Amino acid sequence: QVQLVESGGGLVQAGGSLRLSCAASGNIFSINAMGWYRQAPGKQRELVAVITSVGSTNYADSVKGRFTISRDNAKNTVYLEMNSLKPEDTAVYYCNADLRESGSYYYDDYWGQGTQVTVSS
Repeated sequence: QVQLVESGGGLVQAGGSLRLSCAASGNIFSINAMGWYRQAPGKQRELVAVITSVGSTNYADSVKGRFTISRDNAKNTVYLEMNSLKPEDTAVYYCNADLRESGSYYYDDYWGQGTQVTVSS
């Protein structure tokens, strides 16, 4: 069984920084893209950043220049470095992985449980 476990959320003042981590574990054969999404109260879940297995990245316009996504393929872990945080970054942040379990022929979407990020003004 595959699990994605996030860590690193918390409360920070505007202008501050946080680093999120997400480790995938279990019966994993291969991982394609990994990414971070967020959902603020009353809003839909939105893409924050995504990184492919070879390191290509894509960011939401609202976080470009402030957030950096990276991954360690040996550890099946993805990171999100968040700088110059704003109150509007407040949300539950979810890790996502497009991965294939051992014994499966297909890739599927897996999600972490979410971690709260709160930015105070």
